[in-house]
Order: sequence, then structure tokens, then C-alpha cells
Amino acid sequence: MARLYANENFPLPVVEELRRLGHEVLTTYEAGDAGKSVPDEQVLASATAEGRALVTINRKHFIHLHNANPDHAGIIVCSFDPDFTGQANRIHAAIDSRAQLSGELVRINRPQR
Repeated sequence: MARLYANENFPLPVVEELRRLGHEVLTTYEAGDAGKSVPDEQVLASATAEGRALVTINRKHFIHLHNANPDHAGIIVCSFDPDFTGQANRIHAAIDSRAQLSGELVRINRPQR
């Protein structure tokens, strides 16, 4: 299973479901960085230093960071989806289908309804 770092704006119910699916997820709050306005570059650097792929709904900024420097432990960008269980399952399936996340940009989109 994957080691993940959930960015501050990432929904906690998705984190909890990812944990139930066996992933090791550290949140910004648990890392002691909640409410500190930590720049995205530093968030990504911290996740990478911990060997964790970053999971976020802050798509635009982290896609830009990936394009500027793909040397990271992985970035999973998600559109907001109120179906938290479904979103966690899509993330799980995307992770499970890859041999590695390092240097990868993974896009998880909300299904069209």
C-alpha cells in the first residue's frame, strides 16, 4: 500500500477511507502544519522527504509544481467529489495500477453524472 500525505484542504472522510483500504496517510494537521499557510513548494518538499505521495484537491498549483520539477514522491490531484468513498476507491485503484508513484502526476476526476 502507498504512503500518502494529505494536503490541508483534502477531505478527512477520504483520508479515513484510504486508511481503511490499507494506505498509510499523514495529514497536514497530524504533521503539525495545519493553519500555518505553508507554501505549496514546502508542502511537496516535506511529503517527498517523508517518501509520501501528496494527495490534494489543489490541482492547479501542484500540476504546475510537477511540471516545474517532477523529482518528487508522487502527486495525486483530485477534483472535489462529495462521494468520499467513491473518491477514495478511485485513488486506491489508480495507485494499485502503478508500479510506483515517484515522479508521477496522477489525476483523479469526479465521474460525469
